[in-house]
Amino acid sequence: MLTNKKLNQAADALADRFVSNMAADLQGTDWIPEGALEPVQVEESAEAEIKPNQTLWEQFWSIFKHNKLALISLIIIIAFVVICVGAPVFAPHDPFEQDLLQSLKGPSAQHLLGCDKFGRDILSRMIYGGRVSLAIGLLPTIVSMFIGTVLGLIAGFVGGWVGSVIMRVADVVMAFPSILMAMVISYTIGNGILTIFVALSFVSWAGTARVIRSEVLSLREKEYVEAATSIGVKKSIIMFRHILPNCVPTLIVLLTGHIPGNILSESSLSFLGVGAQPPSTSWGLMVFQMKAYLQINPVGTLAPGVVILILVVAFNFLGDAIRDKLDPRLQEQ
Repeated sequence: MLTNKKLNQAADALADRFVSNMAADLQGTDWIPEGALEPVQVEESAEAEIKPNQTLWEQFWSIFKHNKLALISLIIIIAFVVICVGAPVFAPHDPFEQDLLQSLKGPSAQHLLGCDKFGRDILSRMIYGGRVSLAIGLLPTIVSMFIGTVLGLIAGFVGGWVGSVIMRVADVVMAFPSILMAMVISYTIGNGILTIFVALSFVSWAGTARVIRSEVLSLREKEYVEAATSIGVKKSIIMFRHILPNCVPTLIVLLTGHIPGNILSESSLSFLGVGAQPPSTSWGLMVFQMKAYLQINPVGTLAPGVVILILVVAFNFLGDAIRDKLDPRLQEQ
């Protein structure tokens, strides 16, 4: 019996003979342009336009290669994270140490941003308070995006009454202002950092669910999804193995947008007195505690607000750069 290799060789030889015979038969006709039967030559310029697939690192670096503002924003975010995580190393003083003789003192060589009404170093408290603000900005965002992604996948792929129920609940959650709902939750279960974590995780999932549902509605019509469905692949496998990876660019953009939003929400709740409670601190709580002493120590009063502004703007610029890189519609323009 002939092997598959020999069958392939025979088929190739037969195809070459057929093409050569056709070329010989058509050689004398006058309706075929000269050179039509010549092999096609690929120009070097065309070959140069074909770029190899970029590695993950190359794709990541290309975001910042031509966008200096995004690179500066990334450096600022990394610097904030490093300083806040390494607070015991970078903080010049104990953030809880009180010295009433230094109460409301202005900036000096010993206290670069001055002291609060209890004589505590404002710079040290800002560094330690950044831990709370960054943690509240990151952890509830991850939890809410996980919930919203799962519910959005189910609503978009399964559809039916299940999808309708999920979307109606999301509409109800989005109908209330997020700060107001977070305040209601905080007043219900008590003040504190854990309360903010639960509140922001609960109120932020609805927007992610709606965005992911719209992505899934377009992706489930693709050929690879129809092929997987036709051969009997389970819906859960299709959702999490075939559809979810294609939603990752959208999730990255949402992540960079939700983190600064949660930082602002935590600052607002702490400013209103339902967030972080003394003796712990956060940037929003520091703004609330120092607002009455603006004329006495304006540098120490404005510093927490300026830090919040810089970090939020950096996240927004970074999110815009990632969106411009990952959105194919923007790349075509």
